[in-house]
Amino acid sequence: MTSSPAASPRTAPASPDPTAADTAPVPLGWGPEQRDADAATAALAGMTVEQKAGQVLVPFYSGADPAAQADTIRRLHLAGSIVMGDNVPQAADGSADPAAMARSTAVLREAVGADGRTWPGIVAVDQEGGPVARLRAPLTEWPAAMAYGAAGDPALARDAGRAMGAELAGLGFTMNFAPDADVTIGPQDPVIRSRSFSDDPDAVSAHAVAMSAGLLDAGVLPAVKHFPGHGSVTVDSHVGLPVQGAGLAELEARDWKPFRAAVAAGLPMVMTGHIDVPALEAGIPASLSKATYGHLRSLGFKGVAVTDALNMGAIGQNYAVGEESVKALAAGADLLLMPPDVEAAHSAIVTAVGNGSLPEDRLNEAAARVITLMAWQGRKGAGTPPAPPGAGAAVSSAVSAKAVTVVAGPCSGRLVGDAVQVAGGSELDRARFTEAARAAGLAVGSGPVVRLVGPGAPQGAAGNIDVSLDDPWPLAGSAAGSVIAVYGRSPGSFEALVGVLTGSVPATGKLPVAVGSWPRGAGCANY
Repeated sequence: MTSSPAASPRTAPASPDPTAADTAPVPLGWGPEQRDADAATAALAGMTVEQKAGQVLVPFYSGADPAAQADTIRRLHLAGSIVMGDNVPQAADGSADPAAMARSTAVLREAVGADGRTWPGIVAVDQEGGPVARLRAPLTEWPAAMAYGAAGDPALARDAGRAMGAELAGLGFTMNFAPDADVTIGPQDPVIRSRSFSDDPDAVSAHAVAMSAGLLDAGVLPAVKHFPGHGSVTVDSHVGLPVQGAGLAELEARDWKPFRAAVAAGLPMVMTGHIDVPALEAGIPASLSKATYGHLRSLGFKGVAVTDALNMGAIGQNYAVGEESVKALAAGADLLLMPPDVEAAHSAIVTAVGNGSLPEDRLNEAAARVITLMAWQGRKGAGTPPAPPGAGAAVSSAVSAKAVTVVAGPCSGRLVGDAVQVAGGSELDRARFTEAARAAGLAVGSGPVVRLVGPGAPQGAAGNIDVSLDDPWPLAGSAAGSVIAVYGRSPGSFEALVGVLTGSVPATGKLPVAVGSWPRGAGCANY
């Protein structure tokens, strides 16, 4: 389907200033207040269908120049944009260029306000930490979510969310599609893995809520994901459609606990995943399933339901371009993330409203929730100080230091002499280990072998000390004298590892998941 030019607005959208508080705040139960909803209602009253369709779309773009994306935002009245890895400007040394990134986000935000909108635009990013981080050095690098589960301290997760959010806010971001509230089932989980806090639903609940609260402390909107749970399926939805075979009782006891906790905490946004759940609606991805959105609302959720990226394989293999957006919106989604062709998606929504296949009331409801959310973010974000890139480094290091887990081997004293060898991992992993070792007075090049292992590494011991990076399952079956999990590849992760090797850092972490014969909770804290 081709897109026709969006109609010119009849008038500039009516947008009462949501910062003006004439009466006592009236909470809505998911973050925003009644004044934000009133502002959204007034704004929608002055919008065309074309403008309303734009409010529910958040597209992606290619390259580090946002100019073309800004033009599309203005023309289609889009809610904003997501920033992916290839959109991050780079400095000459290959690191991220924060000043250029801030200029890019300013261009995107300015485009949102071009037709009179007074609420902030959505400038979103996937910044979970660990393996999913679009913005790296000189911003703070964070360990994987599993590190927080190993540390077992939700207050530290909130500190991390606050520090992460403050750096994002400093670059002009208003939304972060994090944290991951999926409960992993273990090594059969192909994609979530270390992105999950734990295989314990209660631990996932506590840490996901805490990290979300920290992001909100910094004025950045979190999105807990991926309802109805991606950690317990065995197909990656980036490449195909997973089928969740569990029944309602099992889902309630495991996958849905963190989302119930998020709803109870009044969090503002939940992301739906592309997962076929026959217990809810067979053959339909949850992100396009009316039954799934109905169940999410039955939990008491009143906020914005955002889809996972609509350009993923689970959707693209089964739906025509543009069709996926209409179906998701009709099912109950409020915000449509990364449609494969935003022009086609916008046109399809306008056409569907015009021919009656998509009720305009459903579009109004979705757009009103999005505008309400962003009006609130504008007020909340205005009262929170941003932070410069790298300001969270001490918090990141504290997480890694508390998370590092000695799964097997001595729990105190030096584990090595004055020198070690390092094997495995990537070139960057080995370089970071070497830098941390030398800073601690530990020579690298002789002595016992420290073997760095990651996902896909063969089992068994090739080193005197086996160390897992990211998730710890590659350690299963290791016969090394010391077996250690660090849950990350950040500088702080390697500093914590070297601290344990030299006896200067106590290994207080506990396994947040079962690994081979080692149960969840194994670690020196139990010895």
